[in-house]
Amino acid sequence: MVTKIFDNILRKLEDIQKIENLSDEEMKLLSTPKRISKDKLNINGKTVSAWRILFNDALGPGKGGVRFHPNVSEDEVKSLSFWMMIKNSLAGLPYGGAKGGVKFNPKEESKKNLQEISRGFVHSFYKVLGQDIDIPAPDVYTNSQTMAWMLDQYEKEVGHHEPGMITGKPLELQGCSLRGDATARGAFIIIKQIVKDLEIDKGKILTFAVQGFGNAGQNISRMLNESGFKVVAVSDSKGGVYDENGLDINEISKIKAQGKEVSTNFEGKKISNEDLLELPVDILVLAALENQITEENVDRVQSKHIVEIANGPISYDADKILFNRGVKIIPDVLANSGGVVVSYFEWAQNRTGNILDKKYLEELLESKMLFSWKRVFNSFIENKEKIDFRTLSYIIAIKKILAAEKLRGNL
Repeated sequence: MVTKIFDNILRKLEDIQKIENLSDEEMKLLSTPKRISKDKLNINGKTVSAWRILFNDALGPGKGGVRFHPNVSEDEVKSLSFWMMIKNSLAGLPYGGAKGGVKFNPKEESKKNLQEISRGFVHSFYKVLGQDIDIPAPDVYTNSQTMAWMLDQYEKEVGHHEPGMITGKPLELQGCSLRGDATARGAFIIIKQIVKDLEIDKGKILTFAVQGFGNAGQNISRMLNESGFKVVAVSDSKGGVYDENGLDINEISKIKAQGKEVSTNFEGKKISNEDLLELPVDILVLAALENQITEENVDRVQSKHIVEIANGPISYDADKILFNRGVKIIPDVLANSGGVVVSYFEWAQNRTGNILDKKYLEELLESKMLFSWKRVFNSFIENKEKIDFRTLSYIIAIKKILAAEKLRGNL
């Protein structure tokens, strides 16, 4: 039987309940979505399942992406919306957590059908969306064009302009110039800081392996490469490539832009996704999907430092095993929050009409990412390194959410 993703979350919450003495009422609030919306979209003679789940909105309107993927499920969307709740609270944003998903393979659909599905999603859920209710954004296999279609459909449904109802839009539709590589940019800020704070720098060029060569994986690989780090392996859904001397990321990006797999790169050795996870690199970057490291392969993972750009790439049991082995994991709710931080900038600009300078926003992103990291790192030191970064991140976020619920009179 395949373990449900949300079961991992419940086990993590049980750990936190013991540490923080959470009541059963608090646990129920933290483990129960506020609203689950689901529908069947009829597109070109086919029926596909779709969800939009709001987990909590004590801190503000829901916020979270919409993914198009053949393996999307209610369990996955619920889990992702929970992580968005934690992530937004930890980042100090005025948002609750939400997520959406449509179960189909976008690689097999025409542009016309993709537009129909995007519009169909909004037609089904527009009553629970809005700049003050729940704000979508791009996620796996969705992009700025998807957001443009969704915005247009929403405005048709409600009969007025409301650009703040969705983020990750094209610049022409009041998007933000930082949004394209924001997730990777935020993760890169964290990586540079952990190299200092965790004293990873051993007087040599640090090596990286990056699983997942989509938007975030490709951008983080480029940033690492340009900053003098050595990316020795990358992979996509079909496999990867490895060269201990370092890869030419620009060349691999060109290959990817041609619609080819990264493993067609002629310079490196072809490897599988599983092989990449087991390489002896200084820092392993996980930028693909959930549950990539589990009990089955955790014993073969060699890296002592892991950065999660993907959501939930390490199972609960594997997480425990790695921590007990001294592996330091920078969790998704911290490392990949750059995307939602910049989405906040976009939303704020849309709400106020005040277009802020790009350099100012870049500095603000760095400030917010480092503030979140320092809070977690300082707590790690205060607890004598006996509690992992993920648990500490959850505790900081949960305390704020529960405080807001108490002030509202809901606890």
